[in-house]
Amino acid sequence: MESGKKRHKSLLGPDLQRSIPGATLPSVSSFRPSASPRQLLALACLGLLGAGLLSLARRAGLAPADLTYNNGTEVSTLDPATVSGVPEGRIIRALFEGLCIKHPRTLAALPGMAESWEISNDRRTYTFKIRAGALWSNGDPVTADDFEYSWRRMLHPATAAEYAYQLWYIEGSRQYTMLADEFLYTRSHRRGLWFEELGEGRLRVGLTGYAAEAAEREAELELRGLTRCEKDQAFCSLGTAEFSLPFDLEDVRWQPSPPQDAGHLAEYAYGDAWLMEGQASEATLAALRAAGEIIPGDVFRREVVEPELLGLRATSEQLFEVKLLAATPYFLDIVAFYPVFPVNRRNIEEAQARWPGSWEMMWLHPENIVTNGPYRIEFRRINDRIRLRKNETYWDADSVALETIDALAVDHLGTSLNLYLTGELDWIDRPTTQVIPRLMPREDFNPAAYLGVYFYRFNTARPPFDDARVRRALSLAVDREALTQKITKAGEKPAFGFCPPGMGAYPMVEFPHAQDMAANLREARQLLAKAGFGPEGKEFPTFEVLYNTDQTHKDIAEVLANDWKRHLGIKVKLLNQEWKVYLDSQKNMDYEVSRSAWIGDYADPNTFLDMFVSGGENNRTGWGNPRYDELIRLAASEPDKAHRLEHFVAAETVLLEELPIMPLYYYVTRNLVNPRLGGFFENVQDEHFPKFWYWLSDEELAEKRAAQPADWLQVPAGGPSLGLHPPSWNGTGAP
Repeated sequence: MESGKKRHKSLLGPDLQRSIPGATLPSVSSFRPSASPRQLLALACLGLLGAGLLSLARRAGLAPADLTYNNGTEVSTLDPATVSGVPEGRIIRALFEGLCIKHPRTLAALPGMAESWEISNDRRTYTFKIRAGALWSNGDPVTADDFEYSWRRMLHPATAAEYAYQLWYIEGSRQYTMLADEFLYTRSHRRGLWFEELGEGRLRVGLTGYAAEAAEREAELELRGLTRCEKDQAFCSLGTAEFSLPFDLEDVRWQPSPPQDAGHLAEYAYGDAWLMEGQASEATLAALRAAGEIIPGDVFRREVVEPELLGLRATSEQLFEVKLLAATPYFLDIVAFYPVFPVNRRNIEEAQARWPGSWEMMWLHPENIVTNGPYRIEFRRINDRIRLRKNETYWDADSVALETIDALAVDHLGTSLNLYLTGELDWIDRPTTQVIPRLMPREDFNPAAYLGVYFYRFNTARPPFDDARVRRALSLAVDREALTQKITKAGEKPAFGFCPPGMGAYPMVEFPHAQDMAANLREARQLLAKAGFGPEGKEFPTFEVLYNTDQTHKDIAEVLANDWKRHLGIKVKLLNQEWKVYLDSQKNMDYEVSRSAWIGDYADPNTFLDMFVSGGENNRTGWGNPRYDELIRLAASEPDKAHRLEHFVAAETVLLEELPIMPLYYYVTRNLVNPRLGGFFENVQDEHFPKFWYWLSDEELAEKRAAQPADWLQVPAGGPSLGLHPPSWNGTGAP
């Protein structure tokens, strides 16, 4: 935070009440740091006929937690491997712990379940030493096998983990995810073939991704069109690599448009990259299967891939070895990322045995969840709160100060702000945008740079959004400057590119646009005319904008709909959905245009750009571009830092030329935080860690305020006047 930022002199006064529909707030201008709790309560009660009474009803008969914050919505699940949302991540960081954790201020990797690690000279092999004495909440020891099991589970296609690609830096991991279990395989992976049974003895044949990768690495596979052999049973020769069928095929049909390079063959090995079809004897197939010469996918995965090809291994109870395809400078950041946190194998397997077919429901019931982090779930009330209680089996429990934490599921921003201003909440991550100018003077509101981008997705599989000219026209017709000044108001920067600032030497890349809005609108109308829409063409079809329930998202969608109608004559309908339904709609491509946001998982352009590779789990646009995919692959294996960034710049340029997404603005943090809360720091990823939270005493609070700029407005700081510190308190609160 820049201490010299301009501060408004006006205080949060009665007119703030009028800016939040349906909410009545006490006048904060009458608050004083010296006000007693009784006085503050009296002030709060003036306006709590709505949200406050609801909160009191919720808390009836419930002892207050040591700290309460608003998580904004109900979480969709608490399975680390299958989540991608910020609300879920906040809870998972409290419940589970990975090999590394993050420093609360710098986000640097710190020892977690791994007490130490060694990195090979070529920086491709990591050996993590699991912390002795670390336990799960059911009493099981945390071992290296927990991480091998959990990472394999995350990579397995049956898990359908949206973040599986974050582990694709590991040897053999991408092909492990892409491997089709329903196919048959030859045992040799270097000359490996797969067979898809089409029925009545007819087979489709292709190379396994592992075979394609091996041949590509050894320069054996040069696809300038397939060399078709005279005898079908010899199959074919690709470059110097020969791949022979273990049986005869009749009535052969070759792939009419085979892949033209080895990289494409490896990437799409189990889809469009099949090579031939033919008729086989069912008796021959049965004999080969009985002899184990061709094996089912699950057996191939278990007996060939896992022991030989996948670069993660528990070499002992305490040593976990990971082999990477190439040096990956941010790998420890990935290790500290919540989707790769471990789960308890016994916990999962018992749930699968107890509830076959519906075992995932275990994540909705706290009594079934075994954790290894600083907290466990004491109870969950749907549409109300999750209560976290300190996990006494956690290896570093003596460093945890707060015994209980409540995470509320309040999705109305006015209600959330009301609860914060009246002391019911100690932290909210965003207030209503209307009040932001009046919050700027306060000590508890300090927006800072945030590694995030707010954008819209286009469903490019649906006309007219399959036309890049239409997507560019809609993007040009949005006044981003007005959007950030009149709607978001906290210092957000208009975005004409996807990757936000703050990633070292990576430059800003933007799609071409004029500084003059009128010029952008002229081009937008011309593009629509070329696409066949407008006065001389067809009427542009009415389309729907999807957003998850949130006042800011609603306000932004209304502004965009108005811009498109006013400037381009396009009619738009708005559809809001509850968080989980909204996520499902995006994942299933059940939308036309959808509000989205992406927060960097680490400070590198890869975390933003690799999500849009063809078929990526987090792509969700239907868009793909072979050149883009190739550039992302090149960046992943490029050892030279400057050249690596050049690949990313070229990839982002492709993305912004075709615009399957519409960037709108770059985030800043918007946290309102009780000034008494220690261990909570603004950082570029806006990630916060309950393990480090504690309450400052009055003396510590006074010391903190003495170091603040003199023009910051002090606000009431609820909480224990004596503070609340962990048993191992060293007087600094630093990790």
